[in-house]
Amino acid sequence: MSLLRPDRPTLSDGDASNDAVSPPPIDDAGNSVTGTILAIDDNPTNLKIVVEFLRDRGFKVLIASSGTSGIERARKVHPDLILLDVMMPDIDGFETCQRLKADRETQNIPVIFMTALADVEHRVKGLTVGGVDYITKPVQSDDAVARIKIHLQLQREIQTRTKAEGALTELATNLENRVAQRTQELSDSIAQLKQTQLQLVHAEKMSSLGQLVAGVAHEINNPVNFIHGNLGIAVEYIEGLAQLVDLAIAGAAPAEIQTVAEELDFDFIREDLIKVMSSMEMGTHRIRDIVLSLRNFSRLDEAQLKAVDLHDGLDSTLIILNARLKGRHNRLAIEVDRQYGQLPLVECYAGPLNQVFMNILANAIDALDERVPLEKPIEVWTPRLTVKTETLDHNHVRVSITDNGSGMEPERQKQIFETFFTTKAVGKGTGLGLSIAWDVVVEHHGGRLTCQSALGVGTTFAIDLPITMDTSIAKTTVV
Repeated sequence: MSLLRPDRPTLSDGDASNDAVSPPPIDDAGNSVTGTILAIDDNPTNLKIVVEFLRDRGFKVLIASSGTSGIERARKVHPDLILLDVMMPDIDGFETCQRLKADRETQNIPVIFMTALADVEHRVKGLTVGGVDYITKPVQSDDAVARIKIHLQLQREIQTRTKAEGALTELATNLENRVAQRTQELSDSIAQLKQTQLQLVHAEKMSSLGQLVAGVAHEINNPVNFIHGNLGIAVEYIEGLAQLVDLAIAGAAPAEIQTVAEELDFDFIREDLIKVMSSMEMGTHRIRDIVLSLRNFSRLDEAQLKAVDLHDGLDSTLIILNARLKGRHNRLAIEVDRQYGQLPLVECYAGPLNQVFMNILANAIDALDERVPLEKPIEVWTPRLTVKTETLDHNHVRVSITDNGSGMEPERQKQIFETFFTTKAVGKGTGLGLSIAWDVVVEHHGGRLTCQSALGVGTTFAIDLPITMDTSIAKTTVV
């Protein structure tokens, strides 16, 4: 039997809103609080009461008369909040709430139970299955609206926070992707830079190798040409002597042999052939010395780390550079002043260290070649290289190389060991020679490489090396 007045329509499942809508409720912060409420109750009277006071407060109200229909309606319209009766004949409110919370479509909708069961056991059960609050029947409209407003506000805050967390998660994911992408780009750039560095170091080595080959070719060319030129003379002399021997073996008369000897100028040949052979022997010794210098310079037959005589490396390097030390049209021959002290054997990477000597000596020769002509032509300037070695203390030695070229400004001295920095004209230097020298001396030997220069006076490079290398400080490999 309906408890509704005859002049009012009976409530059925659906939209219970009315055309006349009152102003929406206002929360404590002055913000309007509205939303869609789904009321699930099998009692029409209860639904009528709920609909009226919620409608008057500006809420849109949907109704359902059973747990099953309420679940279906919640899945379709996604209300902001559900008011759920506990005692219903189809499935009770607890089972209905459990199903709502088990469904991904409806699990986040807050559920407030409406019941006359006020005992603690039922309240605990309702909260356990997923309810957020209780409204006790008979419903007090002000209390119910206050609770509804609180949970709608909480739900909206949760939704706002969830959206913010989602946005932060998306932002974090995007940042992670960007960081990963940037990391990969940096890794690729580092790999490319390493490859470029290797190519540049290779180019510098090839440049040094070019100087070495040019110097060696020039040094070997002189004795080879001398030997080649004298070979013809020696062959001619030997053929004449062979003719005399053949006559003697054949039993020719002494007068005939004497005549041939006078025609060949035997006395001159005997004296000059000895001189020619002696000169050719000197040429072969020169070639042998150059080959030994190359072998000593490269140290190909020795272990990487070994105690060596630094003077051998310096002398070998100077022999290889000998062609550049000779006089030219614009300067005199470069004088080399060897001021060698008593040095012990020094533990080092001999090949790379000889390359350091080569780079510094070659730069010193370049400085002497490029020195600005003196304003007074009558003043004689002799280009000079001074190579000095000395023992500093019980475990350190110094090799200093000084030229009397034009020198450098203080600003250039600060940059002299920087990669790609060069004082030479474009195309005449890579700017890597002294940078590589710094790396070999400082990083791989645990030593020091310093430069002192004065304009118009010259430049000194000092190489300080430990006699016994501390492998825990210095790098163990040399590029």
